[in-house]
Amino acid sequence: MKSTETIKVVPARYPLRTVGAVVALFVLAAIVQSVAFNPRWEWSVFARWFFDPVILEGLGQTLLLTLIGTVLSVIFGGLLALARLSSSWLLSSLAWGYIWLFRSLPLIVVLIILYNFSYLYDSLSLGIPFTGIEWARYNTINVLGQFSTAVLGLTLVQSAYTAEIIRGGFLGVDHGQYEAAAALGLPAWRRTRRIILPQALRTILPSGFNEIISLAKGTAMVYVLAMPELFYTIQMIYNRTQEVIPLLMVGAVWYLVITSVLSGIQYLVERWLARSERRSAISPVRVRSTAGPRVAQPQEPVHANLS
Repeated sequence: MKSTETIKVVPARYPLRTVGAVVALFVLAAIVQSVAFNPRWEWSVFARWFFDPVILEGLGQTLLLTLIGTVLSVIFGGLLALARLSSSWLLSSLAWGYIWLFRSLPLIVVLIILYNFSYLYDSLSLGIPFTGIEWARYNTINVLGQFSTAVLGLTLVQSAYTAEIIRGGFLGVDHGQYEAAAALGLPAWRRTRRIILPQALRTILPSGFNEIISLAKGTAMVYVLAMPELFYTIQMIYNRTQEVIPLLMVGAVWYLVITSVLSGIQYLVERWLARSERRSAISPVRVRSTAGPRVAQPQEPVHANLS
């Protein structure tokens, strides 16, 4: 009678991985110790200013700019993306030219030009071009104030990037989906909203949220307009108190909070989309399993007319 040989399973060992983890933890501990116990970081000053009403007011302006800029850039960028995908060469060329221009210009240059727009044009009018018909006229300096200039500049630049993200999402959908949607006889807007857009969102969302985070940090550029958003407010305080590092850390931590919240929202939205996708994939299987076996129906004879 043969004796059964016992095979001992030995887990794989990765000594270099363990060494790397120990070194990384050691470096991290050294950095934390240096930052936490170095008195020149002035953490007491950081704690005093972090929830100061002036800082919170500037934070509110930053969040408001981010929200309005995101909504307007998504709307305008979506229209630009549809124009780029249009079969009309004129619409496609105009959209391409807009995207090329505002992706080439730095945001700070656009903001300064808009803020000095009254030097080029004293007034802005609403009417029919090349005619004397005019419905309204406004002084440019009254229309383009600090807040409106910041919103307009952020929207103009951000919509160019958003348009390309949305266009890439639509191009990522298989062409057969377009043909199948057209075969159903649905109107173009309904095909886009009900069939194409839900599939394109899975490609659009990661890059789109990345641009929203960039927009939240890009609001710091409006300091050139002397608008009291978060970064400009911090600048004004440390220019007066000379407490540069702790106040910059206040701004850095608030920006970390904003980007962390946006990243969490992105994770929840992507998880919700993935769950709805799995649900739609499982539902047909359940329907087929509960319907029972199909009974073959007798086929009627087909008579061909040979005359």
